Amino acid sequence: MSPTTPSLRPASVLLPTARQAAVVAVFTLSLSWLLHVLSGTSYLGVFGRIGFIGAALLMAYSVAGALRPRWMGLGPARLAAVVLTAPVAALVTALVTQRSHFIAYLGDTQTLVGHFLMVFLAIFFGVLFSLVAMRNERRERERADRLGVELEKNRLERELLDARLRMLHAQIEPHFLFNTLSNVEALVASGSPNAGPVLRHLIAYLRAAMPRLNDADATLETELQLVRSYLELMQLRMPDRLQFTVAAPARAGALRFPAMALLTLVENAIRHGIDPNIDGGRIDVGGRCDDTTGAMVLWVDDTGKGMSETAQPGTGLSNLRTRLHAFYGDGARVDLHEVVPHGLRVELHFHPGGKP
Repeated sequence: MSPTTPSLRPASVLLPTARQAAVVAVFTLSLSWLLHVLSGTSYLGVFGRIGFIGAALLMAYSVAGALRPRWMGLGPARLAAVVLTAPVAALVTALVTQRSHFIAYLGDTQTLVGHFLMVFLAIFFGVLFSLVAMRNERRERERADRLGVELEKNRLERELLDARLRMLHAQIEPHFLFNTLSNVEALVASGSPNAGPVLRHLIAYLRAAMPRLNDADATLETELQLVRSYLELMQLRMPDRLQFTVAAPARAGALRFPAMALLTLVENAIRHGIDPNIDGGRIDVGGRCDDTTGAMVLWVDDTGKGMSETAQPGTGLSNLRTRLHAFYGDGARVDLHEVVPHGLRVELHFHPGGKP
């Protein structure tokens, strides 16, 4: 293709926008009224000429964006089209209005000065409106580019978040499974008569729990059901050393909740609180919702051995914090409190309306 060959653009570019047409219409009406008052000529006659010139310049501006040669930038092409169209449009209006008197029209100094004044005004205002329109178009493109970048950034953040959640689930699954199997191993090694019932409960529990490990639509209600089933299983293993309660907070229902989050805390309470304690202990699981703010707090409260002064939060709590932030935003948190005379209370604070 030679340098002077016009570049092909979509046909829709040939038409001006409704906003551009409205601005030109309002301006031509106002300018026509002003020239009518100053010259004393017919308003309809003045508006006919000014309106035709304005429409011609608007079409030239739009068409130039579609048919400009490749060697010319979009801005210069539009300005050149407006400057070249202005005298041609003014000449056409003179031919249409004067007809057989056109030669006499050109010979009269006063009318010729008026004609050149109209050409000057057409070029001046045409160039001015073109510059304003191009600036607005540039701003719209920049806004659209920023929006596109922001959408792409959000998409990448969601993909990163999904990858992190999959990684956390992958860490939780073997941790949960190995802890549960170690409990069964302890029962079998001690020769407990409860080994058979516990094993049957364990199989039923794993069948119900394992499909939910990767459940992206897990709810607080299903989580509390798993917690209750797990504690019933653990109570079969140590009936004289474990008591528990599981109370669902108001409006728990279908509240979206990270799968296995509460269960991780209950597992930790069994493993680090109840099991090492000679007398066992009690685990209470509950929560409440603030009716005013909608904020939710859930807790796992145990009367076991408690946390030693040198203990450090492990991978489970670290993963739990990350998952809460992913579900409910950075305002979600995990708090640990010592229980008097001994034990530990872990609280999950979050707002259900929070966003990742």
